[in-house]
Amino acid sequence: MEEPHRILVVDDEPDLEQLVLQRMRREIRRGRYSFVFARNGVEALERLNENGGDPIDMVLTDINMPEMDGLTLLKQIPSVDPNVRSVVVSAYGDMKNIRTAMNRGAFDFVTKPIDFEDLRITIDRTLEHLAMLREALEARDKLVALRSDLDLASKMQQSILPTKFPESPDYEIYAGMVPARDVGGDFFDVINLGDDRIGITVADVSGKGVPAALFMMSSRTLLNSVAVARANPGEVLGEVNRLLRPGDVLSEVNRLLQENNEAAMFVTVFFAFFESKTGDMVYANGGHNPPVIIHADGSSSLLAQQPGVALGIAPEFSYDMYNATLAPGEALILYTDGVTEAENVKTEQFGLDRLLGILGGASPSSAKEINDKIFDAVKEFAGRAPQFDDITCLTLYRRGGSE
Repeated sequence: MEEPHRILVVDDEPDLEQLVLQRMRREIRRGRYSFVFARNGVEALERLNENGGDPIDMVLTDINMPEMDGLTLLKQIPSVDPNVRSVVVSAYGDMKNIRTAMNRGAFDFVTKPIDFEDLRITIDRTLEHLAMLREALEARDKLVALRSDLDLASKMQQSILPTKFPESPDYEIYAGMVPARDVGGDFFDVINLGDDRIGITVADVSGKGVPAALFMMSSRTLLNSVAVARANPGEVLGEVNRLLRPGDVLSEVNRLLQENNEAAMFVTVFFAFFESKTGDMVYANGGHNPPVIIHADGSSSLLAQQPGVALGIAPEFSYDMYNATLAPGEALILYTDGVTEAENVKTEQFGLDRLLGILGGASPSSAKEINDKIFDAVKEFAGRAPQFDDITCLTLYRRGGSE
């Protein structure tokens, strides 16, 4: 039998312990949950630091408490166990503290008075995310042990890159990657988030060969897991309900990549949430190339943003977030520097100006056509010159306009 999930409840209300044990008695008897209690943040840290006991999986904490409040506790938890997931309990109208708690790493929250049915759902959702994260970390550790097996690494890499792409009456996507060696360090992904939302990303890992491929697979797995959780934080209030924060996704993945990164590798990432019905995008950039927008009239421009810092370099980093709208008939081009830095036999680089030049002048018509046009242009430019970097490109085309 699996061990019960240990949940630390932190609240100064003297009657809460008996209430939780009584209302959750069926889950306790079935071995699903095991509860530990603390009256404030100081006691909670003591419970988290206890040696010899089973680790805590989840913290359910009030915000207002003596000695150490819940917001201060949230700041301290990652230094004890960065993989513990936290849920805060707050009054319905306390949106300011709820926002602060979410920014400090809280996975979700419930409101007072506690609805225990809603609490069960929140606990299950939080523990499900924790299981996904642990699976991702386990996969990362296993991949590190496979450095010597090039063949297997190549097969695994190809198997995780999307080969079929979603499309709807509102949009279409197409992407491709040509590695410079048997395995590459670039990757792309399209994440279905439900409610007409998707996540899209293109990334480039430092280095080449097997080490880069392994770090690439780890980065991609973590990004996918964190993005799904961050895009669906549960039932929250009003304007926060559909709040999409790609900057938080990059911050959390950056923290996870910092663990056991003895090779000091890093990855540049552009990540965006896209609402297909409206064309609205929220995006963040971790040191990656600036995406290109092809407008419906055939002109092209760079997406407004600051590049930020690559993931894996600094242990704590906040990524700025930006908003844009992809109009009907427009296309968004994500690419790696294998495109712009491709060289010909004269060691001239393909360059951003050449990329903008081949994309401008004609209205976009399909994601695949645009993507193929870029790969064909780079191949023709390079000619017989050897390929030194992975070449990756993803195109998101919003249908409409003159169609």
